[in-house]
This record gives sequence, C-alpha cells and structure tokens, in this order.
Amino acid sequence: MKQVLFFCLIFISFIGKSQTSFNVEYEADYKLAYKDQNIPNAPTQDAAFALLMNREESYFKNLNKYVSDSLKYERKLNDKSSYNDYLRYFTPFDENIGITSAKIYVTVPISGKNYKYEESNDMNWKLENEYKKIGKYKCQKATAKKYGRTWTAYFTNEIPFPYGPYKFSKLPGLILEVFDDKKDYVFTLYKFGKRKYLCKSANMNSKAEAIQKQKIFDYKRKEMGNPNKYLEHIGDEETRQLLIKKSSEKAKRYNPIELSIY
Repeated sequence: MKQVLFFCLIFISFIGKSQTSFNVEYEADYKLAYKDQNIPNAPTQDAAFALLMNREESYFKNLNKYVSDSLKYERKLNDKSSYNDYLRYFTPFDENIGITSAKIYVTVPISGKNYKYEESNDMNWKLENEYKKIGKYKCQKATAKKYGRTWTAYFTNEIPFPYGPYKFSKLPGLILEVFDDKKDYVFTLYKFGKRKYLCKSANMNSKAEAIQKQKIFDYKRKEMGNPNKYLEHIGDEETRQLLIKKSSEKAKRYNPIELSIY
C-alpha cells in the first residue's frame, strides 16, 4: 500500500541539462516534526534537512532530495532506475530554497514540471528577553508572524550566521530551533559544522517556469487530490477508487507549513 500511495503523491522528475551549484562553507542539519493533516490528534511525522551556508547566502533542502539529486547529477539515478530506487528517496518536501539578505528563491517540481517563484526576505522578528541553552549554545528567543502562523525561534549569536531552516532568517545568529504556536511544524538543529566543497547538484530544477506563488499552492493541492494519472498501472478498480478517495480526503485536510502566502 505504501508503494501505491507513493505514486499518488509525486511524479518523478528526471535530470535536466542545467544545474546551479552552491559554494558550501558550513552545514547545519535539522530534524522536523510535523503534522500535515488538520484533524484532531493528527499523527506526527518527521523529516530531515540540510542548510548549506556561506557568508552571502544559504540553501535549504530535504536530505532525501539532497542525496537523490546528487545521484542524478552523477547519473547513478536516472530514467532507467527502478521504482524502488526512487521510493528510497521520496519526500513530500521537494522544494529548493535559496536565501540572500533581500530575497527568497524557491523552485519546486509538481506533476513532472518544475516551477519557481521568489519573494522578499522581510521577516520581522521581535527579540525577547528570554534565553535557554540548546546543546552547548546559549540561545535567545524571538517571535514573528508570517505565512499565517505565529513563530517562535531560538537563535545563538555564538554562530554568527543570519540563517535558519526553511525560509526563516534575518536574526543575528543561527536559528537552532523554530516552531509555530500550535507546534504543527517544529524544526530542531541536530548537527552543525564547517564544510568546504562545491555542491554541484544544489538546484537540479534551475530551468523552471516562473509562476505566481499562489498558483504553487493551488497546483500542490490539486496534485494531492487528483492522483488519477498515477494510478493507471493499478488493475483492480476497487483499489484504485479507494486510493482516489483517500487522496481527495487528505487534500481537504492538508495542513501546509504556510497557511497564507504572506
């Protein structure tokens, strides 16, 4: 059943001719605990991400996608690879998120096509006179309202990078933890260290179609709720209709990290 549902949610995007590299100087790895269904007692799921950084910008992507993109770049994962090879690296978080001091750049594959949009990096944090220790770092609390949620972040100026997981940035130190007021999405740092390499497979979707951000949300929900073309290989009609129904119900209950585009 898990393998069948996989086809309900994604369409495999194969390697393109153009890649955008990223010069990595430091890497911070985060765990995410999240609830993507807006129902009582929704189950908590988890995922892992890498935040790549240098002095001018950051780049954020899911670790499964990080690995699969590297394999695609090296031609070890391609259109001749098996279904199970792709299943091994599946993630619902397939965005590439690049951040500078002024802009946020996002590319995302949906139903076999790559899209991109950009937005201002204008998160307005309020620094709080509250501190706690995370690992060996003293962290200060900050709060902000963004994307339809109220967020709390803990950052440390002991790591002087103004970055964090997902689209969170513009604090005077690395964000070690950030979560919304309902704790539907909780990012926590679990590893940080100095790196020195050129990530040649940072953005495998650089030749994407520019589109309004709002349309990305519409396309994602439509893809989730209308999986017919992913189920053509299923011979049993009863099973196919059951999966279509489940996908439609999940789309209606979808609880994305961003409840609004601003």
